[in-house]
Amino acid sequence: MAGSANLHPAPSVKGMTTTAPPLAVSLLGRLGRDTQYVLLGFPLGLITLVLGLPAFFLGVGTTIVWIGLPILLGTLMLARGFATIERSRIKPVLDRRLPHPHYKRAAVPSFWRRVLTPMTDGQSWLDLVHSVFRWIPSTVAFVFVVTWWAGTLGGLTFPLWDWSIPRGPDDTDLPQLLGLGDAYSTRILFHMAVGVFFALTLYPVVRSAALLEAQFARVLLSGINELREQVAEAQAQTAAAVSAEATALRRLERDIHDGPQQRLVRLAMDLGRAEQQFNSDPDAARATVAEALAQTRETLDELRALSRGIAPPILVDRGLQAALTALAGRCPIPVDLDVPPSPRLTPAVESTAYFVVAEALTNIAKHSHANECRIHLHRHEGSLFITVVDDGVGGASLAKGHGLAGLDDRVRAAGGLLTVESPDGAGTKLTAALPV
Repeated sequence: MAGSANLHPAPSVKGMTTTAPPLAVSLLGRLGRDTQYVLLGFPLGLITLVLGLPAFFLGVGTTIVWIGLPILLGTLMLARGFATIERSRIKPVLDRRLPHPHYKRAAVPSFWRRVLTPMTDGQSWLDLVHSVFRWIPSTVAFVFVVTWWAGTLGGLTFPLWDWSIPRGPDDTDLPQLLGLGDAYSTRILFHMAVGVFFALTLYPVVRSAALLEAQFARVLLSGINELREQVAEAQAQTAAAVSAEATALRRLERDIHDGPQQRLVRLAMDLGRAEQQFNSDPDAARATVAEALAQTRETLDELRALSRGIAPPILVDRGLQAALTALAGRCPIPVDLDVPPSPRLTPAVESTAYFVVAEALTNIAKHSHANECRIHLHRHEGSLFITVVDDGVGGASLAKGHGLAGLDDRVRAAGGLLTVESPDGAGTKLTAALPV
């Protein structure tokens, strides 16, 4: 069955309408959340300082008589509790939840093990550092937020309460000191202008103050956890890259062994037989040479096919859209291809995307018994999404030993994610997300 590739605009998604809030409402909501975070953080900073610092020094000072160890343990547990509160408060400011760290636990349920184990946990000491020193960014943020809110509200509402300020005949206010005159209207305009200045700069000042306090907490309360996750992710990507490379090499070796290598062996045998036939039977020798030429052409075709699977020239020269169009045209199953025009991606991303589609079409042609398949590519929020859907028998899996395991390794090696939905008898939907 001849393959068909149709390029058309990306289909619109129905039934998923979202209404974005007006910008003013969004900014006011952000301003309120940041203000609440800073105003509540200041008393929390004072409480943690008053409770944490004396307890820490008391525990250190009495460690020599062993009483200090339980006191230090209690101080670390107190700091851990305040750190948990801070992690729950920080999400509206950073728009993401801080992951709860994995604290060390005593392997043996004994009293001294339970006392000493938290003292060997780096994150517990970072929680204590945050409890003791958080008052510094909290105080700085609190001063700026209160000052700017007071300047905004006081300046804009100055005409409403100016009359309540008692003034004597010798009193001098700020406009007079600046040489702006002493008229009532001048005083009103001056203070309202000050209020307008504070109002216009209120959002960036409050936002910066909240981020100062929140980032200080993020670094201390999730630093080790984030570092562990980054190391684990890097190790997983490295392992996936090694596995994908090994799988690709084994597959290439198998394809060469089963295809071109066998043909080359037969070609050598045919040429040797033709050499022996030239003197005794020239016609048979010419027939053998003609057959050897046919074998040579077939071998070249197989080698070209293998090279296209490794690094297709059309992908390098003309980009992903042209390469996928050619790939869909060679598929024995009709392909509905939707690849909107877009700027060129990095070679690594384009190569991985091409490999995903090529491997998916190969599996569909070999195993799915599908009548057609659809391929859709689109970019969203810094990622390239590749969706391949067929109407075959389903049953595909990413588990080791299945054909898609190597594809999953290839995608994870590029920092992406591969998911497969393939219920029995209901087709297969393969989705790959690659960071761009």
